Amino acid sequence: MQLLRLDLQFFSGEKTEKATPKKRQDARKKGQVAKSQDANTAIVLLGVFFLLYMTGSYMLKLVLGLYKQSFEEFMIMPLTEANIHMIFIQVTEKAALFLLPVMGVAMIGGIVANYLQVGFLFSTEAIQFKLSKINPINGFKRIFSLRAIVELLKSILKISFVGFIAFMVVWIRMDEILILSKKPVGAALVTLADITIKVGLFSSLALLFLSLLDYLYQKYDFEKSIRMSKQDIKDEYKNIEGDPLIKSKIKQKQREMAMQRMMQEVPKADVVITNPTHFAIAIKYDEKKFDAPFVVAKGVDFIAQKIKFVAKENDVPMIENRPLARALYDQVEIGQTIPEEFFKAIAEILAFVYKTKKKL
Repeated sequence: MQLLRLDLQFFSGEKTEKATPKKRQDARKKGQVAKSQDANTAIVLLGVFFLLYMTGSYMLKLVLGLYKQSFEEFMIMPLTEANIHMIFIQVTEKAALFLLPVMGVAMIGGIVANYLQVGFLFSTEAIQFKLSKINPINGFKRIFSLRAIVELLKSILKISFVGFIAFMVVWIRMDEILILSKKPVGAALVTLADITIKVGLFSSLALLFLSLLDYLYQKYDFEKSIRMSKQDIKDEYKNIEGDPLIKSKIKQKQREMAMQRMMQEVPKADVVITNPTHFAIAIKYDEKKFDAPFVVAKGVDFIAQKIKFVAKENDVPMIENRPLARALYDQVEIGQTIPEEFFKAIAEILAFVYKTKKKL
């Protein structure tokens, strides 16, 4: 029996269950999500090289214009503070015109890549300083872990595949490369720029393909890392819903408080209608509060006996009417007025009670 109990504890501790929504939400708040960094790199590179492909002539004209202006105007200017300031401003403006589109596309590509993978997420948990991050023992464990080996194999695969694609693009254009020395400088630069952009585009597409596979692996690895044991799920349920023992005690306390409040209303009642042993319903008529009599307390068995005891202690009249007591207990809640079908019976009882009180 002891061995069986130990086996059950062992298996309940195995992380074989899928993560609950709360576990996923907590992990997301900490910045722990399934994401491929290769996808970010691929989309950014693809966007930048596509921009260069579409605006190549504009970029070339911008750079050549800057070179021309430098040699024709800037080189022959007197070396004065005003001229240096003017040159700096103009060069900065031309550089901004060249770099800002590239940087803008790179930024947009990074945002799009992250949003496609994880949606909108802002978490400072991942960048918080933790001593465990600089622990050399943990560092060695990470270096020589299975995850590190997998990342190494992935890197080798990426380099090999992307390198092969780049080589094939260059190999196809090898005839043009071999005759570059026979072309004018301008034409040779245009050819080299075209080859470079084509290599970048095809390499980015190859990396994007690999990043899709990497994302699937990262998703699998993430799901595996947040798996829960049966005991974890039970503990989480207790944390959300509360410990059953504590909940039962709270409910018991609430019942006791409600009972105490109800018993405090019994002395204010006009009459208590009884079964006589099983049911007791305390009735009060207050024209300032309601247009009809209402129930201030009701109970069955032990509670009914307690209501009758309190009523007796406070000289509240008790009238025995078995069908009426049972019907009121079933149909009327505490604080509610008496239904219309019971008006006649209640009115007769209250009239009898008031008449009896006047005689006394």
